[in-house]
Amino acid sequence: MAIGFVAPVLHAHLPFVRHPEYPEFLEEDWFYEAITETYLPLLDMMEGLLRDGIYFRLTMSMTPPLCAMLRDPLLQDRYVHGLEKQLELAGKELERTRHDPAFHSLAQFYHQRLHHCRTLFCDRYHRNLVSAFRKFQDAGVLEIITCGATHGFLPLMREFPQAVRAQVQVARHDYHQCFGRDPRGIWLPECAYYPGLENYLQEAEIRWFILDAHGLLHAEPRPAYGVFAPVFTPAGPAAFGRDIESSKQVWSAEEGYPGDAEYRDFYRDCGFDLEYDYIRPYIQPNGLRKFTGLKYYRITGRTPHKEPYRPHLARERAASHAANFMFNREKQIEHLRGIMGVEPLVLCPYDAELYGHWWYEGPIFLDYLFRKSACDQKTFSMITPSEFLTRNQTHQISQPSASSWGNEGHSSVWLEPSNAWIYPHLHIATVRMIELAGRFRHQHPHTLLDRALRQAARELLLAQSSDWAFIMKTGTMVPYAVKRTKDHLLRFTRLYEQIKSDRVEESFLANCEWRNPIFLDLDWRVYA
Repeated sequence: MAIGFVAPVLHAHLPFVRHPEYPEFLEEDWFYEAITETYLPLLDMMEGLLRDGIYFRLTMSMTPPLCAMLRDPLLQDRYVHGLEKQLELAGKELERTRHDPAFHSLAQFYHQRLHHCRTLFCDRYHRNLVSAFRKFQDAGVLEIITCGATHGFLPLMREFPQAVRAQVQVARHDYHQCFGRDPRGIWLPECAYYPGLENYLQEAEIRWFILDAHGLLHAEPRPAYGVFAPVFTPAGPAAFGRDIESSKQVWSAEEGYPGDAEYRDFYRDCGFDLEYDYIRPYIQPNGLRKFTGLKYYRITGRTPHKEPYRPHLARERAASHAANFMFNREKQIEHLRGIMGVEPLVLCPYDAELYGHWWYEGPIFLDYLFRKSACDQKTFSMITPSEFLTRNQTHQISQPSASSWGNEGHSSVWLEPSNAWIYPHLHIATVRMIELAGRFRHQHPHTLLDRALRQAARELLLAQSSDWAFIMKTGTMVPYAVKRTKDHLLRFTRLYEQIKSDRVEESFLANCEWRNPIFLDLDWRVYA
């Protein structure tokens, strides 16, 4: 008989990156890499667990931008084309490495894995991974939750309630379009919360959300059970807190599992290691090198000299780490049950892309964790937050504190010298969108005007993505993040001026719609 619960939660999100104006675009690779290394392995894992009758529960957020990209025929075609190119390179690697046993076995390993990915994507899931994930939700083993419409950092919109409401309501509607039901939970973008935000969640009939630990520990009154039980906010929705100990075991650069010497080194890639003329057909069209996905080395240690990757030993290490994680949760729950006197909940939220993309063996770790937890222990059961609320319908009422899961726990990542310049422009655009919605809300605008209002809201939402400010802060791909922010704001401004003057240019509007086919039936009146 279990005396507590563990709730693993994965946050699956990528910014909306789609560039039909170019035959290839480097930043689209973020999406293609995530399909091959994270989303397909997670689906394959769940298929195996169901096939083998293993009890498991997993919660995943799937953000609207990610779902839009997964459903987009252009990006689906480009993913298959890129996969074929990877397979071509893997085939050439079989020949190049035939006299080197260590690297030849790795070439075979990647050749088989890529073939399997093509079979999964094209044949088993017919290119529609949203429907694939929905199948597991319908089977009752996966709970899919929503997020902000474009992952906007909500505390920095709090002066504009209509903007916060739009992020929540548009996401709720998009979720229903994808999954045929309303979301019960939400992953607040960047786990960023401010008091009063729960009112918009209650309006959207969302039952719960996740906070970083300090957002719950500093609640008023202080929660009796810390982060190991949810609290109900004054407006109704429940707040769950992130467990620090289980997070540290995975996230910590010094102590976390992904840094083990046996695991695959993310940064050593054939695209940078192999002779230029040989690798030229598989890198960027402009001749600059890039990741190909074929990585032959393990982490080894803090040394420039890396040893060959050994998949069978990495798998064994993942199994060992899964056993260690399970053991630690057992002891943690036994200790908590003795103190609390009720069933504790250990909530373990992570970025989904950590599992497979950054930590290649992550999906193997999860597979072993689910299997071992079902077969090798009886201290805890896996559960989703929604199931926990159904099982425990009474909780303390408390007001969480402002917080995020970024560095320093608040807004410092998304509002600092490198990115602060974006907010006056975003705020002006927000005021203008509210103005337009208020002006036309009681009218039935003609088709062209209705399209323009919808596109203006779309451009504003895309400009609000927290990803752009985050990239500016971290210093990676900064010109792209700056350009995306400016492009969306400039297109919004041009649409605003055309709408105000009643001179909407259909050719310009159609070009905007062609570039960003997301939220196709967006209701711009949500800003009124």
